[in-house]
Amino acid sequence: MSPPLDRRLLVLHGLRLKGFAAPAAVAEAAGLPVGESTELLEGLVAEGLAKHRSGKVSGFALTPAGRQEHAEQLRAELEVAGARPAVDRAYARFLAHNADLLGVCTDWQLRDIDGHSSVNDHSDGVYDAQVVARLAALHAEAEPICEALGAALQRFAAYGSRLGDALHQVQAGEVDWFTKPMIASYHTVWFELHEDLLCTLGIERGSEVVA
Repeated sequence: MSPPLDRRLLVLHGLRLKGFAAPAAVAEAAGLPVGESTELLEGLVAEGLAKHRSGKVSGFALTPAGRQEHAEQLRAELEVAGARPAVDRAYARFLAHNADLLGVCTDWQLRDIDGHSSVNDHSDGVYDAQVVARLAALHAEAEPICEALGAALQRFAAYGSRLGDALHQVQAGEVDWFTKPMIASYHTVWFELHEDLLCTLGIERGSEVVA
């Protein structure tokens, strides 16, 4: 059974996933109100687990002590929940679709025209519809993976709906919601889920084994 959500851990984890972020972005990743996220971030700063940078670009980031605390908390969470086997299985299923998702994103951004790779200007509705259909098919494969993860650890529960929301935006003609960074586009949320799985299982991205 998934343990009750620890809001401090949610913010610690959200900041780890974002790397450097304002409270609103951390709140989105943590699934918490911005005010509560800000208060918890300030608490992490007081503990020496996070630092705040102000100026033209302001935000929070974990300190080395914060990254260590985060890793220890995730290990403890997995152990208490007995969730490692379920997360391992979901991670393997995720990896089986990861290359396809990245390929679809590339095809959304670039097109082959007369043997030359060109930026997709989204003027060809037939081409775009084909790529969106491929994304929808991949999303159908991702949904049960997200459901299994949410059943194992509650903090994974929002990924399915976040990916679905991005897909719906793309299907409605909002082209930015496919791959644009800095918003919760499909690729952004997918990348975040990937990073979340790596953090949870203690796998360094550079050492990841892809079958």
